Amino acid sequence: MSDSKVALKVRTGSHRVQFYKGRNLLRTVKHNAMTPTFAILGAGAWGTAIALVLAKDPAHRVRLWSARPENARILHERRENVRLLPGVPIPDSIQLTTDIREAVADVDLVVAAIPTVHLRAALEPIAAAVPKDKPILSLAKGLENQSFLRPTEILRQVLKVHHVAVLSGPSHAEEVARNLPTSVVVASADLDLARWIQQHFSTDRFRVYTNLDVIGVELAGALKNVIGIASGISDGLGLGDNAKAALLTRGLAEMTRFGVAHGAEPQTFAGLAGIGDLITTCMSKHGRNRQVGEWLARGETLAQILARMTNVAEGVYTAKSVHDRINRMGLHMPIVSEVYAVLYENKNPLAAVNDLMVREPKPEE
Repeated sequence: MSDSKVALKVRTGSHRVQFYKGRNLLRTVKHNAMTPTFAILGAGAWGTAIALVLAKDPAHRVRLWSARPENARILHERRENVRLLPGVPIPDSIQLTTDIREAVADVDLVVAAIPTVHLRAALEPIAAAVPKDKPILSLAKGLENQSFLRPTEILRQVLKVHHVAVLSGPSHAEEVARNLPTSVVVASADLDLARWIQQHFSTDRFRVYTNLDVIGVELAGALKNVIGIASGISDGLGLGDNAKAALLTRGLAEMTRFGVAHGAEPQTFAGLAGIGDLITTCMSKHGRNRQVGEWLARGETLAQILARMTNVAEGVYTAKSVHDRINRMGLHMPIVSEVYAVLYENKNPLAAVNDLMVREPKPEE
């Protein structure tokens, strides 16, 4: 893990603070406090929603960068993300651009709003233009196949940046863009950076908490999508509320087990990035991963589902990464294993449910 170089770990309250050999990660990053500039890379639903959050403060300069000229043209013409956030106007205060150098000029914070499955490919052509001395905030939830890197690790590797953070929690773009109350968490090994982001992202409808457990927050955000697919299967099969409650509870246990095995703090999974995001993903009509599971339960193939989707369901890809990992580590995660079997081994969803129910009885802990 890139967060585990030569480091001393100390605890301050409920937080674990890391001091790297030779330098303190909690040093203050200098920012323009009066008129901070934000460059949001990725004009999808979540990138657009975060641009709207930041633009609520008239002192903020917000730039929304799109890699797709056609998408950018429609945004310019309509001042609306008509495909993903219809009916939500984009104010003139948000600068729309396809020029990466224009987007990141004199920027105070770069925000990467690109799905994990596309993150590396999107970053590599623009890496030279992104400033190395500016902090980057990741909005992605997932794990890269083959490498098993978390989004902040991909950012460090491709962009060669030093200060990174991640924003996560129960936060569907459809609701955030329409100014519905939302609470999230920002995690960074640099507490000053996390607090700066908290200060500038917080509004009367968007509440931001801080956390130091980057590993836990990112793994929770990735794993909950796999459980979300299982939740959709449960809904599609009409298994009821009892099954859904058990699924969320045991799914959270698997998420925590996996996270702790990779250096995360267990309490992170009891917070917004864990149980909070899990509830939203598994219950909401907006949940893309839940929808994938529901379609699978109704007999559609994964290929058919992916062909019809306009958004990325990260759990489809995360399930593969996590399945490979737990096999190598010998971790017991039966729900994730059954989701993988349905997605990639053409296992019947009902058979997967039955196999979960008839496993050998065991203590809850």
